[in-house]
Amino acid sequence: MSAPSDRPVWEREGADWPNRAASRFVTASGLRWHVQEMGDSEAPVLLLLHGTGAATHSWARLAPLLAARFRVVAPDLPGHGFTDPLPAGRLSLPGMADAIRDLMGELAVTPSIVVGHSAGAAILVRLCLDGLSPRLLVALNGALTPFPGLASVLFPGLARMLFLNPITPRIFAWTADRPAVERLIRGTGSRLDARSLDLYRRLFRCPGHVAGALGMMANWDLASLDRAVAALAVPTLLVVGGDDKAIAPETAFALKDRLPNARVNLLRNLGHLAHEEAPDRVAAVILEAFEGLPAAPKSLYRTVP
Repeated sequence: MSAPSDRPVWEREGADWPNRAASRFVTASGLRWHVQEMGDSEAPVLLLLHGTGAATHSWARLAPLLAARFRVVAPDLPGHGFTDPLPAGRLSLPGMADAIRDLMGELAVTPSIVVGHSAGAAILVRLCLDGLSPRLLVALNGALTPFPGLASVLFPGLARMLFLNPITPRIFAWTADRPAVERLIRGTGSRLDARSLDLYRRLFRCPGHVAGALGMMANWDLASLDRAVAALAVPTLLVVGGDDKAIAPETAFALKDRLPNARVNLLRNLGHLAHEEAPDRVAAVILEAFEGLPAAPKSLYRTVP
């Protein structure tokens, strides 16, 4: 077995990347970002943020469906995929949100709708609490509340310990063969095809990508977000996979009762990666929710000059 490389290399790991023709690299917030853009440049902007451990490949089939109605903008989060990592002092949830805000400024886009999976949804909630005002926020199996009970204390601490050990990401990368990745994905309650599993495997084979995922988990304070979330005024759709084993579906229903303008859409027989398992079902839910919103001023349908 060949030695894993520290960071995914575009010319190697990205050689056959999904929707590669939509990719470009942008410098913002002191980082070099991998961003995919597709759809009519005059359409409402839809920002997609993937979850921990993933990259833009997570939107491989969903993004083109949404691009029929929106201008889709999907970056690799810092430290993930082909985007540079944030410095240690900026690895907090607010720090990640600030970096995304800088990226939006560089791209000159004002999203009409924001869609985040798992931890990506937490970033979007933080952005909205800090002033971003899309017409709709969609959380796909959103990681928006602390882990229950003792896990809320132990899990971030364990992630921090693993992140601080420089050997951990390399060991993980060495052991990220296909059976290991299949077990990991199965543990989320989702069932993915061989192509999707291979994309996760090639990322997990890179210690730098693993370190980016551990860094996010180790430095985020979801308790603070949980205390602030009741102030979220943006219309919010909580999309939940009924078979999600990573985040208990009932947490979304409990969260809905704390938000002033939220509802839940339960997708049965889908897991944590529902948008990868059934992109057509998820796209239909997003489109229906957006079309049901009150009419917006035309200025919201264009990018910032």
